[in-house]
Amino acid sequence: MNVRELIKKESFTVPERTAVIYEDKHISFFQLKENSFKLANYFIESGIGKSDRIAVYLPNIPEAIISFLATFSIGATLVPLDFMLSEEEVIDFVNHSETKLLIIQGKKRISLENIRRRCRGLKKIIVVGRGSEGYILWDEILKKSSSCQPSVNFDNEKLALILYTSGSLGHPKGVMLTYRHLDIPVRAIDYFLKTSSEDIFLCAGVPFSHLGGLDYILSMIWYGATMVLMQRFSPLEFLKNIERHRVTLFWIVPSMYTAILSLKEYDKFDLSSLKYAVVFGAPSSPHLLKKFHKLCPNARLLNGWGMTETSAPNCVLPLDSRKIESIGKFAPWMEVKIVDERGRRLKENEVGKLWVRGEGVMVGYYKQPELTREVLTEDGWLKTGDIAKFDEEGFFYIVGREKDMIKVGGEAVFSPEIEEKIYTHPQVKEVAVIGVSDKLRGEVPKAFIVVKEGERLSERELKIFLKERLAHFKIPHYFEFVNQLPKTRTGKVNKKILKEKGHFNPTSPSKVE
Repeated sequence: MNVRELIKKESFTVPERTAVIYEDKHISFFQLKENSFKLANYFIESGIGKSDRIAVYLPNIPEAIISFLATFSIGATLVPLDFMLSEEEVIDFVNHSETKLLIIQGKKRISLENIRRRCRGLKKIIVVGRGSEGYILWDEILKKSSSCQPSVNFDNEKLALILYTSGSLGHPKGVMLTYRHLDIPVRAIDYFLKTSSEDIFLCAGVPFSHLGGLDYILSMIWYGATMVLMQRFSPLEFLKNIERHRVTLFWIVPSMYTAILSLKEYDKFDLSSLKYAVVFGAPSSPHLLKKFHKLCPNARLLNGWGMTETSAPNCVLPLDSRKIESIGKFAPWMEVKIVDERGRRLKENEVGKLWVRGEGVMVGYYKQPELTREVLTEDGWLKTGDIAKFDEEGFFYIVGREKDMIKVGGEAVFSPEIEEKIYTHPQVKEVAVIGVSDKLRGEVPKAFIVVKEGERLSERELKIFLKERLAHFKIPHYFEFVNQLPKTRTGKVNKKILKEKGHFNPTSPSKVE
């Protein structure tokens, strides 16, 4: 993707069209181009070249969008950092990625001086907002720099992104994607959804440091469409923004749908403008999505699948299908197979490991060759870590994650199946199921339950409810009622925290008999 040419094209053909709406401030495509090119030219004047890394440590604000577009406009490598990272993590990722320039917004418990002192390869720090003496100020750059088109040759095979998806301190996992990979998400959105410049996207709290957030930016400049930007997800403001700005498309994770449906006034908003509502990032609950669909019956409610490692999205439910429990069918440029433990291809309705291959698959993990070899085969197949199956019509279904499989006395149990059944109980707001150690069976399921506000629910009631819906060995042996579930930055339930708690919590309620 030649981002520089796309920005120039939109600023020439539709200069006054709104590119971004943020806190009721409208930024046109012309303004977006001017500021992006000013920053890009500052990069060049500062000696930043095509092979250099530029890290961005900002929340979801317009300055983050400009930083991304400016980096792509000179063909450098972007390192987007989650704004929730600690100072130690920022230092670790900046050093690991060999970043030369950092764009940062000050916040508590972040010392610019400490970052500069400990990141020896870092040449410059640009501060957005209030700055400190000795640092370059964002506003000063935009006042003084030229908005002429940056004169840099474009190379589609150059490294565009290092996206840190997970990893403990000192062992980051940076997904490497080239400029060619940037085309894949918008090609997929166009292939599956048929979007246009008339669409209005709502980006609500999906961090730009994650591919799901970056896809909004890429789609905006690809289509010349408008993006409504929310720095944080608020279910009430989310619905207000759909109504106020006549939003046509958004993609959010299942827990965000849960938060919306937990509002007392959730059915009081006009959502008639919606064309598509997409769920991504975690196994979804068909029961939950069907309930949301009642708010916008004219919209297409779509499930999908993809990973940072595959330039998501890669698989989306066809518009004419009502199989909301399915993630749909894969784009034609992606190969897919379900395999057993030995890597042998399985047939329809057989459950196994999901492997994919094609244009969207990453180059590898940055400076992690051994980890790359663990997930990428020599002939290009990516081991996704998902357990899946496909039916007679070629529709795919995610059964669970390999790491979430619970072995109960030799029987394979997948937490999403249990969670979906518990979700159908009218008093349940949220649920997460993990496996915990058991001397007799090896592992047994444990469920963490959030009850709807003002409702009451006992373990005995749930046990009776599930006996009619699940095989005995799939019913959780432990139930724990909690006020909320821990979430990651993208809104997924953080099962790592639950597993740490679940294995040493001796005061869990008694197990199911």
